[in-house]
Parts: sequence; structure tokens; C-alpha cells
Amino acid sequence: MFLSLQGEGVRAGTANVFVRFAGCNQTCSIASHGFDCDTEFTSSVRMTAEDIFARVKQLWRGGIKPNVILTGGEPLLSVDNHLSGLLLDRCATVAIETNGSLAMPKRMFEEFGPAMTTNLFVSCSPKVAEHAVLLQATNELRYVRNERQGIPKPKLDAEFKYLSPAFERGGFEPGALATCKDLIVENPSWALSVQQHKVWNVR
Repeated sequence: MFLSLQGEGVRAGTANVFVRFAGCNQTCSIASHGFDCDTEFTSSVRMTAEDIFARVKQLWRGGIKPNVILTGGEPLLSVDNHLSGLLLDRCATVAIETNGSLAMPKRMFEEFGPAMTTNLFVSCSPKVAEHAVLLQATNELRYVRNERQGIPKPKLDAEFKYLSPAFERGGFEPGALATCKDLIVENPSWALSVQQHKVWNVR
């Protein structure tokens, strides 16, 4: 858990406490997804919902109610009605970043609505075939694209739709940025989102 700036999507640049959950139900590689996953999913500390919120409050420096991002791994392997309800009741914004393969818990889905009308913000970067997406709804779609990959045909609708060029430790994968640019020019309902936190050199 750490305090930093969101680096991607429509909320880029906002301060948030990131709660990174261990565990993922997908294995992303260049061969299967066009990029190699750069997150370590195994190290973890077991915490209650109350412990998590206490740590969030400890890290937050921006006023009474914090902004929180639930990320992973795949956070929906761990986030339940109790945790989502506690955070939705006590935080200014609760954002969740999911691969789309799991459904939101009931309390979270009940809070879903257009961005800015609720304190829940759902961002989905699908890592499964569209027919296997189980997420009920999302505010934002972010698809990673590498050279020669086409425009997505998402199962879910979203207010905000982004293509992100595949990024490795040394920079963009060859041709990935040009591919995204060409796809967006031809499909202007999509926009570009890069991992700006890597450019800013923040966690």
C-alpha cells in the first residue's frame, strides 16, 4: 500500500492510496497478450478490511476522505461486500482496476453509475476473450496494444475508452505506439493512454 499519482486513464494525475492485492488469475505474456506482465503477485500480508482502511488513513495526506485505488494482481479475487462497503462509505473515491474476468461484489455493483455521479470508478483492462468477460459494467476500458494488433471489439460499453501501447522496462515495444496512433486516428471514439507514472518516475 502506498500513496502516489494515478498514471493512466481519465483519472491520471490524481493522488490516491494504492492498495495492491496479491494473486492473479491470468498470466500475461507477449505471446498471449502482446506484453509481459511486470507485477509480482506472490508477496502479501493478510489484513482485515478495518486494517486496510486504517493504513489508507495513515498514508493519506489530502484531507478527511481519501481516494483509493484497488489494484493487483486481480483485486476482485479478494474484494468482498464488507471491504467494498467500508471503503465506499468512508472514501471520497474508490477506484478498482480489474482484468474483467470476475464480477463485482453486490455492494460495489449497486454503487455503479456514470463517472462523477458516484464515488465508485471502475477501470477494466480486459485480459480474457470478450465472451469470457464477467464484469457487469465499467466506466473505463483500457486495452494494451502491440504492433499489428487491431482495434478492440469490447463486450462492455464505457464512457472512456483507451488504447495503451505495450511498455517494457526499456520503453515502448517496437511499433506499439505507432499502432495505437493509427488505430485511434481511424477510430476516434478511442483515445491514447500511456503509463505516465513511468515517465514521471513515480511508483
